[in-house]
Amino acid sequence: MSEFREIIKKFLKRKKKEIARIGELYPERKSLFINYEELENFSWDLAEELISNPDEIIPLFQDVLKEEVILRPEFSDDPRLYVRFFNLPKERGYTLAIRDITSDYVGRLIAVEGVITKATDVLPKVRVAKFICNRCSREYDEPQDTRSLVAPPLCISCRKKDFRFIAEESKWIDVQRMEIQEPLELLRGGEQARRIELWLEDDIVDKAQPGDRVMITGIVRLLPQKKGGAIYHKFIEVNNIEKLEKEFEEVEISEEEEEEIIKLSRDPRLYEKIINSIAPGIYGYREVKEAIALQLFGGTPGKVLPDGTRLRSDIHILLIGDPGVAKSRILQYVNQIAPKSIYVTGKGTTGAGLTATAEKDEFAEGGWTLKAGALVLAGGGIACIDEFDKMDKDERSAMHEAMEQQTISVAKAGIVAKFLANTAILAAANPKYSRFDSYKPLAEQFDIPPTLLSRFDLIFPIRDVLDKERDAEIAEHILKIHSCQKAEDEVKPEIDVDLLRKYISYARKNIKPTLSKEAMEKIKNFYVELRAGSKETVQATPRQLEALIRLSEASAKMRLSNVVTVDDAERAIALTKFVLREIAYDETTGRFDIDRIATEYPKSLRDKLRMVEDILHELIASSADGMADHKDVIEMAREKGLEKLEVERIIAELKSKGTIYEPKHGKYMFTEEY
Repeated sequence: MSEFREIIKKFLKRKKKEIARIGELYPERKSLFINYEELENFSWDLAEELISNPDEIIPLFQDVLKEEVILRPEFSDDPRLYVRFFNLPKERGYTLAIRDITSDYVGRLIAVEGVITKATDVLPKVRVAKFICNRCSREYDEPQDTRSLVAPPLCISCRKKDFRFIAEESKWIDVQRMEIQEPLELLRGGEQARRIELWLEDDIVDKAQPGDRVMITGIVRLLPQKKGGAIYHKFIEVNNIEKLEKEFEEVEISEEEEEEIIKLSRDPRLYEKIINSIAPGIYGYREVKEAIALQLFGGTPGKVLPDGTRLRSDIHILLIGDPGVAKSRILQYVNQIAPKSIYVTGKGTTGAGLTATAEKDEFAEGGWTLKAGALVLAGGGIACIDEFDKMDKDERSAMHEAMEQQTISVAKAGIVAKFLANTAILAAANPKYSRFDSYKPLAEQFDIPPTLLSRFDLIFPIRDVLDKERDAEIAEHILKIHSCQKAEDEVKPEIDVDLLRKYISYARKNIKPTLSKEAMEKIKNFYVELRAGSKETVQATPRQLEALIRLSEASAKMRLSNVVTVDDAERAIALTKFVLREIAYDETTGRFDIDRIATEYPKSLRDKLRMVEDILHELIASSADGMADHKDVIEMAREKGLEKLEVERIIAELKSKGTIYEPKHGKYMFTEEY
């Protein structure tokens, strides 16, 4: 190894500035970072030996570094200096997928990319253990290179093996264990993401959090089972950890495919082709498929206000409809076509499973670990949540922050952390009573809190309407698919699935549209007109305005344009109008009322509540006993145009809210708090 030592000395002479900087900043800075490509260009033999024999070469690098670094006197006794490598070439098999790490790579230096799913607390580990012989009191400083505490083999004075460990006089180092799993977009079919444990020491602990996408450089090690046996567990002793800022879909696109993508973007039927390629086996639902197509592309990411507030670019969509209208099929298709996605169901998902959880297990030596949930792991992609209405209230409440702020704050088991959850949500749900009731207002049939509903950019009610002609068309479509006659033409998307996936990935990675003045004016005029439609009814809020901007940007991205035009704005406005007509139209006033879904009460109901309250006030003030009689309330309300059933429902609502109470049967008073 002496020849390699000389080569390392010559190579490190190139790093004089970085080495001097380590000496100035130690112990805040302890590591020298080396680009493998640079080392390879300097000495091919040394670079190859580093890969195949890192246990010899890395200590050589660190010994030479200790000779070169000039430290302050108080730190020169036992410096902890490290050499860390990055940029291992993928084309020569040095950067691997987790599932490709076999026993052939044990003891070799490799690089692997993945998403952190678990992270333990930072724990102390013995670096140099102080042992004292119980027989002759001789002291030993024993370096600890493994994960187990190793005592001296024999006392050189008394030839006995009887030692006690002195923790207070030993030297310690920070360690942390993590777990990474394969990026979801690299999986095919029904493959399950593989995981591997990481072991980090000293200055690289706490450099990443669960949910972060990282590139790991390290040595593959083996850990024997506690009960013995011939089967060992793999883990990576981390040499370097890099957070990858790009959380985006890294689908590989060749030059020929890029040319095909650009050619497709110029197709005059581009929008129709993309929309028709979304779940082609499902008949109809043109507006729903258009919205999902826009969601796949998303708005312009990375917009940050001067105060540091991040603006959401992901589009959230809710499909709420009768049973058997193919909601789940749509979600499953999107899960297949999206470059990165996760599919979960409301019944089989907990709040912690969606956001993050703290676990206590052997992985953390009995300590607590944080594990990222589905919304964190799907970051940069789409989370498909089926049976959204079946989730418990506590679990749905965990979604509020994730949907708007796109972060997940965790304060569990003494661990306080914040995860990034830049995930678009496509959810499906059933109405409150399983099927829509045509005689009840639509908004009353949503069994989802208004605060959560308001965070969806688009909400599509899907009714199973009895229509003889449409039913015949649907039946013919399904029968053709099942009979295999012309099935290929019926189900085949206009754009090949692989090409569409790469087209979406290319657009999301390279296209960042900005609003043109004309598009801004168009959106502004629509929003102002919508708001000005009534002085009393809130027909739209700034959330609808931001949704319009996101949809317009997605429309521009769909045709690989960096400029949002009037046509893009009109496409977003048309979709928004369609949704508002479906969910926010108030038959009583004949206007849109966004409060029908954004708050607990639409304006028409608020007016009736206020009217009944005024009647109660008037009757209580004029009565001898200070109470309002039920019959009188019904009679006065009827004179003002309210039906008996409506009044009784409002009285029941006021009682449940604690506004009024019933001291005697059929008599009402206001509560003291009110």
